[in-house]
Amino acid sequence: MSGSAAAPESGALPQYQTLLGHPRPLWMLFMTEFWERFAFYGIRWALVLYIVAQFHDGSGSGQAPANQTYGAYLALVYAAAIFGGLVADRVIGYQRSILVGAVIMAAGLFMIAMPNEEVFKFGLATIIAGNGLFKPNISTMVGKLYAVDDQRRDSGFTLFYMGINLGAMVAPLLTGALAEQVFGTTETPAYKVVFIASGIGMLISLVWFWFGRRQLEGVGRPNVGGESKARVLYTTIGALLAIPVIYFLLSLGAGTLQWVLSIMFIGLAGLLLVEGIREGSKQRDMVIAMLIIFAFNVLFWMFFEQAGSSFTFLADQIVDRELFGWTWPVAWFQSVNSLAIITLAPVMAWLWVAMRNANPSIPRKFGLGLLFNGVAFALLWFALSSLVDDFGKIPFWTLFMVYVIQSVGELCLSPIGLSMVTKLAPVRLVGFGMGGWFLSTGIGNNLSGIFASHVSGTEGMTVASALSGYTFGFWALVIPGALLFLIAPLIQKLMHGVK
Repeated sequence: MSGSAAAPESGALPQYQTLLGHPRPLWMLFMTEFWERFAFYGIRWALVLYIVAQFHDGSGSGQAPANQTYGAYLALVYAAAIFGGLVADRVIGYQRSILVGAVIMAAGLFMIAMPNEEVFKFGLATIIAGNGLFKPNISTMVGKLYAVDDQRRDSGFTLFYMGINLGAMVAPLLTGALAEQVFGTTETPAYKVVFIASGIGMLISLVWFWFGRRQLEGVGRPNVGGESKARVLYTTIGALLAIPVIYFLLSLGAGTLQWVLSIMFIGLAGLLLVEGIREGSKQRDMVIAMLIIFAFNVLFWMFFEQAGSSFTFLADQIVDRELFGWTWPVAWFQSVNSLAIITLAPVMAWLWVAMRNANPSIPRKFGLGLLFNGVAFALLWFALSSLVDDFGKIPFWTLFMVYVIQSVGELCLSPIGLSMVTKLAPVRLVGFGMGGWFLSTGIGNNLSGIFASHVSGTEGMTVASALSGYTFGFWALVIPGALLFLIAPLIQKLMHGVK
């Protein structure tokens, strides 16, 4: 139903018309993000398979470099978000950042469809530059639709989060079908059409926001004094100049990139700690607690992000995908996580409330995230050691359930991460704290590519290499997860009552 939204007492927000109880622009942002996530997740399943097929002649020896390229790509996506938020805050505003980012990202998606390895890497660098301007700022726009004390705020973000997961769920289903059943076969999927379809999705996102932004009634436009269109031109030029730098970082190799990211994180952590000490012992303790949790966050994403790398090769080569005479497409495994999130998120939200005083603390929720991730790897360990058939395949249901179990772990950890940062970071450096969160996630993603390359070995994934790698993954998750669960009271003490 539609109606008038009450303006906040400050008069800072327009009196938006409402739809289903929320400001109408929320639904415009919902669909803008739906199509952007369609574009982003539409290529996720195909990247490593395409790299091996196109640039390594299908040889298993190409799996390790493909995994490392994928991990480095994801790491730089998160690192770029730090700078994209800064540009929107201080230079051109959120609306213009989203538009510029959408154009650049769409260009990158079409570039990677060109069968040339250098153009492909420049395309990935272009996607990273565009996503850095788009992704952090579309989420910020959602928050700007509500007054700080508006009780609809959390549910608005929940609806927006559903848009993210709907886009992420639909994309692999459609692009997988296009690649294998429309333009190719299950033996020779047409990977390039996946990238083109994702580019079209990004263009839809751009057009949707271009016309829909009128609903925002000025919210998200540049601050007074920053309306100059020249700033947009300078930002665009800056983003284009950043592309060769990103390409260079991608070309360094995952190992060298890990050193770069680690040095960045140490510097960022140092600045946060110095500011915490300056503000007093309480703030110092809160920064220390936040940095400890960042370290465990790295571990979670290192193994969770096997979804787009080693799990893809596992699904392609070692999982029996035959179901009643029909072959489940490799791409469709990527939709399981989003489907599980959409299904289980309301259940988890209800569960935390229902537990009341028994509701786990933030550190213990992070510990549960690691432990559930570890259980997923335990299932793979069991399947690869006990359920391999005469054809060297493991049952379909095992990988399907791995994605579901990992999703439970994600729900324990991911939704509270950004909220935790806003509560624990020094007031003057909340943006830096957010940068630390994104950077720790990016470091985990880069490590995921390095780990996946070891799982594939030098000649490609085998049952033996997968069993060895995933057994290590189990222990690398369960031991730190149990440790975090045990030391949670100490971390909670450092948090000084923050829940």
